[in-house]
Amino acid sequence: MTVALYDTFLAILGAKGILRGDDIHAGYHTDPRGAADVRPDIVLRPATTQEMSQIMAACHEASQPVVVQGGLTGLVVGAMPQHGEVVISLERMNKVEAVDPKAGTITVQAGTPLQVVQEAADAVGMVYPVDLGSRGSCTIGGNLSTNAGGNRVVRYGMTRDLTLGIEAVLADGTIINSLNGFIKNNTGYDLKQMFIGSEGTLGLITRATLRLYPKPKTQVVAFCAADSFDAVTDFMTHMRAGLGADLSAFEVIWAKTYAAILSDVPGTKAPVPLGHAFYVLVEMMGSDLASDTEKFENCLGHALEQGMIVDAVLSRSNAEIDAFWNVRDGMAQAMGKQQPAAGFDISLNVSDMKTIEDELLHRLTDALGAVRLFVGGHLADGNLHLVAKALADGPQPKEQIQQIVYGWVGEVGGSISAEHGIGTLKRAYLGQSRNAAEMALMRTLKQAMDPKNLLNPGRVFQTHANDLE
Repeated sequence: MTVALYDTFLAILGAKGILRGDDIHAGYHTDPRGAADVRPDIVLRPATTQEMSQIMAACHEASQPVVVQGGLTGLVVGAMPQHGEVVISLERMNKVEAVDPKAGTITVQAGTPLQVVQEAADAVGMVYPVDLGSRGSCTIGGNLSTNAGGNRVVRYGMTRDLTLGIEAVLADGTIINSLNGFIKNNTGYDLKQMFIGSEGTLGLITRATLRLYPKPKTQVVAFCAADSFDAVTDFMTHMRAGLGADLSAFEVIWAKTYAAILSDVPGTKAPVPLGHAFYVLVEMMGSDLASDTEKFENCLGHALEQGMIVDAVLSRSNAEIDAFWNVRDGMAQAMGKQQPAAGFDISLNVSDMKTIEDELLHRLTDALGAVRLFVGGHLADGNLHLVAKALADGPQPKEQIQQIVYGWVGEVGGSISAEHGIGTLKRAYLGQSRNAAEMALMRTLKQAMDPKNLLNPGRVFQTHANDLE
């Protein structure tokens, strides 16, 4: 970076908007995967869209690449600085600008933490339904850039489904203001969709208008056991039919994963005993205090009578609801304790999930010997999380494990990333889920919107011919 470019940044942001030297702490180059190799030379902290626009105009003029950072909770190494990049942090763009409970909307800046948005909605009797374990740290801009999902996608959809409008800054500093609160808006191309899920490679999201829903008046949760995958899918179909739109979560944990949660995650207690093949958390959120619990109990009782499930415990208090969810949320902690290991966030047709454990164990053990495999996730929306660890002595063969797992995912037509994005970690495997024509179109969009390759370069895919995988 030249002295002239630094002086331009200083004129735009002032001293409080720039960090250099010892003021750049490890948090600007560390994420859940650990510390990055590159410590940035400078961190820019715009407070407004106009400042962001001026920064990018200056970077475009100087051909200066940037990487944008939100809460740094991503799992695909997409926000870590690389050599020669300027870091743009959204930490000062953290305001809730407007909440309209009548319209069911909230407008926020991109650096606003998810939990702040949830609390602002709750204060007016509404709910913003995207919910992640990193809610206190992850930001709306990061959620949008990766199209985050979470536990209640089956009812409310992904972040994409909850976004009405977006404001973004392009690589040359142009501000695209598609910030409206309309559910119906068929005036040409839906420009916001280009930025959602694009991981900051097409434009930098600065503000968003999001959908809110009335806060549910009832919440009922059951923790169940089943002895076959067919029984689990029959149970899911049955609960969907019986509860309709009130079904808000259907989470499944494979037996080995359940055992690891109970043994390795402090504070978790078994809602139902070990010894079954699958464990299911099913949740209903409704609006009728008088009838919701009865409807849920009737559906659950029928499933027991028909043998879809063999054991079930129904929540009777908020404390029990929290305890059940703590077991489900403990899956991430149990998987994390396997590190060093290879972790995965994939989408599959439900029919392909039946064989995932046997098929992957067969392929992995043939190649690597003894392997530990944990599986679980959001069955109703087709998203599973898994971790695979080779048990032989020596360095963990993560790349070989990834080749095997992603190879199988590609064979069955699944997605290598359900809700975490691609970043740099999964870039080499994108071709397992996208065909050549799709990849070519994505590159065309990138070239058209960011011809100098300044926005998060090298994330999702490489763009220059000499850099292709």
